[in-house]
Formats: sequence, C-alpha cells, structure tokens
Amino acid sequence: MIFESLTGLAIGFFGSFHCIGMCGPIALSLPVRFSSNFKNFLAAFIYNTGRMLTYSFLGLVFGILGNRLVISGFQHALSISVGAIIIIYLLIPQTLKNRLLLLKPVSAFNSKVKAKLGKFLSKGKFTSLLVIGLLNGLLPCGFVYMGLGGAIALGDPVQSMLFMLFFGLGTFPAMFAPIILKNKFSLASRQRITKLLPYLAFILGVIFILRGLNLGIPYVSPKLNSISTAQEYCQPK
Repeated sequence: MIFESLTGLAIGFFGSFHCIGMCGPIALSLPVRFSSNFKNFLAAFIYNTGRMLTYSFLGLVFGILGNRLVISGFQHALSISVGAIIIIYLLIPQTLKNRLLLLKPVSAFNSKVKAKLGKFLSKGKFTSLLVIGLLNGLLPCGFVYMGLGGAIALGDPVQSMLFMLFFGLGTFPAMFAPIILKNKFSLASRQRITKLLPYLAFILGVIFILRGLNLGIPYVSPKLNSISTAQEYCQPK
C-alpha cells in the first residue's frame, strides 16, 4: 500500500505542472482578494482540498469497479490492460486527444461543470472555494484519467482511494503556486518538469503490466491470487 501511495504522490507532483497550464486559469480566477497572506493560503488550501476530495471519491468508485473485476478473476488481465492503455495513450498525437474532449458526451458534461464553476467563481466565500475545488476535480483531464486507470488496476477500494488521495496531495505544491505566487513560477521551470511526465507515465504503465504478469517481484510484481481473493469474499462469515 505504501508503494502505491508513493506512486500516486509522484504522479500527482510531476503531472501537476501540466495542470498549471490547464487549471491555472481557474485558480487565478478564484475570488481570493485577501490582504492577509494567511487568508490567501487558507483559501488555496480549501480549494485544493476540494480537488483532493473529488479525486479520492473517484478513486474509491474506480476501486470498487476494479474489485468487481478482481473477484470475477480478471485481476491479471485488468492490470496488464490498464498498463497497455497508459502506454498507448502516450503514443496518441495531441491533436487526436483534443478531439476526444470534443466528443458530445464529454463536451456536454464539461459544459455543465464549467457553468456551475462560473456561478461559484463570482462568490467570495470560503465554502464557494471548496465547491470550486470539488467541481474542478471533475473536469476532463488525461492526466487524471491516467491516475484513475491506476486506481482501477489496483482492484481494492481502500488502496485505490489512497492512491488518488496521494495523487491529489502531489498536486498541492504546483496548484498552490498560481494563487500564492500569482503565476511567478517561470514557464521554463514548469516546462522542464512537465517533460518528465511522459516518462513517469510510461514507468507507471510498465509497472502495471509487470504487476499483471505475476512475477513474484516484491512491490513491483507481487504474487496475486485472484481465485483465493474471490473465495475470501465469497465465504460466508
């Protein structure tokens, strides 16, 4: 569980510098106009806590879905499939990825979330900041999808929730920057760190493939017994 949590933390941290470009404008639009640095920090914390709560909830949901597949005996195939999808996603041209976001169901959902965001962005209450964070966590994002792919591959609701919780925690430093530093973090610095994300995603994909291959390597590819897991859940208490 520690290995999975640290993996989620690392993905969240390195990927969050990509998030500055995507979600940074929302962060800069937050109704944060306090003269006190402490209040600005508190506002940033509340907003980012909202995002983290959404990621944790999604991790729990996808963990439950993954657990159903594990009980059905698809644990190895699930892990290998998720790893392969992550690697394939890295090879897809960005133009095609952008087109996927324009698909009607995705676009309609995105529009509804943004409409709700617009209403709360006009309010200056701390509760509004929490709701903005919760809604922001629902916006379509390939980076988040990669994290959720890892969550479903873990096949355990608690582990998956913790994975996405640490994923959210990893995004905290970079997502604090637009609010606290008002975008003083240089573009060149963000780009250098963002370049590491594809390599990290590739490593994650390989880890999930190795995990599914059941090689008996501690942490990386531990022995997984789908049948015994299913029997454990099915045995009467």
